[in-house]
Amino acid sequence: MANQPRLVELRRNVLKRNDIVAGALRLLFQEMGVTVVSLVSSPGSGKTAFLEKTLTRLQPRFRVGALVGDLATDNDAQRLARSHARVSQIVTGTVCHLEAEMIRNALDGWSLPELDFLFIENVGNLVCPSSYDLGEELRAVLLSVTEGEDKPLKYPTIFNSADVAVVTKTDLAEAVEFDWPAAETNIQRVRPGMRVLRVSAKTGAGLDEWLELLQGLRAPAPGGTRAS
Repeated sequence: MANQPRLVELRRNVLKRNDIVAGALRLLFQEMGVTVVSLVSSPGSGKTAFLEKTLTRLQPRFRVGALVGDLATDNDAQRLARSHARVSQIVTGTVCHLEAEMIRNALDGWSLPELDFLFIENVGNLVCPSSYDLGEELRAVLLSVTEGEDKPLKYPTIFNSADVAVVTKTDLAEAVEFDWPAAETNIQRVRPGMRVLRVSAKTGAGLDEWLELLQGLRAPAPGGTRAS
């Protein structure tokens, strides 16, 4: 306990630096006209399959790219490359989340003006990523029907830091007896008014609504400029 004040101060300094870098990234993305979307979830939620379908469906109308975070291996990046989007893997080692500095370093050599959308797939974790701003415009938290309806209550911070909740693997909902009303209630208890989408990367159900949401981020505002 004697070291607790020092640990708290160190954490505050780390988060402060991250926020500074994230703020600079957000300005850069806005100047370059890139819409940045981050995805967070626990392992096994179907995040990579969902992102692969997203990248594939957005092309060729939009120019897309993705950064993928993982503790080890580049398996997810290889899988996403099948969409023919530009993809880079960020191997974090022992770090259980992505940080803004990692994003900035990973984008070295990228030509951001050549992108419309940049997706960031965070490390599979519902705890650490909640504290780290990555300069994204939209953060989506994924919850699969196989995980149970109580995830929002167990991990309220990540749901509070997200803009939209995406319930995945809906093709398995009946088999696992997923309680839709309970899930919706739990999400709204944690984040009242949060938009909830139901999708299946396997069947394609719900993907059109997700893509409409993304395209809306790039809709021109009155006066001819893109809406922020």
